[in-house]
Amino acid sequence: MNLPNKLTVLRVLLIPFFVWFTLVDLVPGYSKYIAVLIFIVASLTDLLDGKIARKYNLVTNFGKFMDPLADKLLVCAALICLVSEGLLPAWMVIIIISREFIISGFRLVASDNGVVIAASYWGKFKTTFQMLMIIVLILDLGGIFDLIGQILVWAALILTVVSLIDYLIKNKHVILEGSI
Repeated sequence: MNLPNKLTVLRVLLIPFFVWFTLVDLVPGYSKYIAVLIFIVASLTDLLDGKIARKYNLVTNFGKFMDPLADKLLVCAALICLVSEGLLPAWMVIIIISREFIISGFRLVASDNGVVIAASYWGKFKTTFQMLMIIVLILDLGGIFDLIGQILVWAALILTVVSLIDYLIKNKHVILEGSI
């Protein structure tokens, strides 16, 4: 197993620890900081594995499948924790997770037709804002950070919808041609 794939597996293995520290105050007063640290490390593995895989030509089928799945698992686990903690409304999380299922299904159909749908800039912005939102909301620092958190929540939601529309418009031929 190459380094990018090991980083992807590490990201998946970090998820239960992240969830545990987010939901259980194991280290009173510090658990949320540990959770955020784990989340940041896991998020950085996402950045690194792709860069390393492309730079050193280490792209594998395992990586193509597991990397986006690991990202979705991490973000969805975080969003569900935020709902559980009362920091994010469930309806927003449903929209965000629904978008991920729609895009994953779209990519599956495209793959069956021999088409690769690459991540768009809108999708990358969406992911960045989601990750920043998750960090700010978990830290729950109060004051100006409450406003920053709300701005990030709405920006992430808007980018989620915009990136979905962008994917659907740019790749509508995949569905249209696949149904002929």
